[in-house]
Amino acid sequence: MQTVTAMEGTEVAHAAEFSLVARRNNSLTSSGRLLVFVFIFVVSVGIAAAFAAFGAWLILPFAGLEMLVLYLAFRYLDRHAADYERIAIDGDKVKVEFFEVGCVQSHEFNRYWAQVVVSRDGSRLALRSHGRELEFGRYMNDEQRLSVALELKRQLRGAA
Repeated sequence: MQTVTAMEGTEVAHAAEFSLVARRNNSLTSSGRLLVFVFIFVVSVGIAAAFAAFGAWLILPFAGLEMLVLYLAFRYLDRHAADYERIAIDGDKVKVEFFEVGCVQSHEFNRYWAQVVVSRDGSRLALRSHGRELEFGRYMNDEQRLSVALELKRQLRGAA
């Protein structure tokens, strides 16, 4: 997963002292995924048709089922391609924003009360304040989460 530390074209990027955006690592564009799907579809159905021509017609429904599952997987990837998580620190506020399939969820913490919670192995990163805990970093690996946790702790201490 990819972590991007600069935000372009948003209000938060202009006003925030610190901001971090974590996005999915999409190695293929939407059109690239379509080309890959079409290629796999043609090859798979072609092989299934060849076997059906030699009398193994039962392979066709399984090839169709395989293509349906592959289509659903590619559709899921397309729907979630723009998902991201954002943390912005501005003055005494810490804003956390989650964007998933067109829906935005925003949460706000007081900078002076917010605590960074991270597991020893980096498998979990969260912000905690007043009994409320919000997990962050789904699109990061363990090493990136640890690095972000250190930076967030440093940024939160900078307020004092």
